[in-house]
Amino acid sequence: MLTTIEKVIFLQEISIFEFTSTEDLAYIAAITDVIQVKEKLNLFKEGDVSDSMYMVIEGAVRLHRSGEEVTVARNKEVFGIWSLFDDEPRIATATATEDSLLLRIAKDDFVDLLSDHIRITQSVFKALMKNIKGQIYRAVDVD
Repeated sequence: MLTTIEKVIFLQEISIFEFTSTEDLAYIAAITDVIQVKEKLNLFKEGDVSDSMYMVIEGAVRLHRSGEEVTVARNKEVFGIWSLFDDEPRIATATATEDSLLLRIAKDDFVDLLSDHIRITQSVFKALMKNIKGQIYRAVDVD
């Protein structure tokens, strides 16, 4: 198991929380679950209800759709971010490619936390907007 302090240190490296204060990361750490996943286990399947976000502490998780690999999430990478904000079904299947250790944030817990902590809401939206703007700028690269 990870202590709250270890979770906070880990969360400091996650891009969606880059503008979140250490104090507020402690609140987020309190709602995370540490889960161990065996190789070849599906965390979720394409079409499942989106109910949580995952962060890879150790190991790797393959995201694939209709048998085609989309990406592989590794150390300090996140997948399922949008599940915290919408109710759309999962668009991919997530399968551990090796024994893995993950942090999981449940949507319901996250929404409850955001409703009580406006600073966390603001910092998360700031990080999301930075990410979206970066994608737009890369797509419109004027070189």
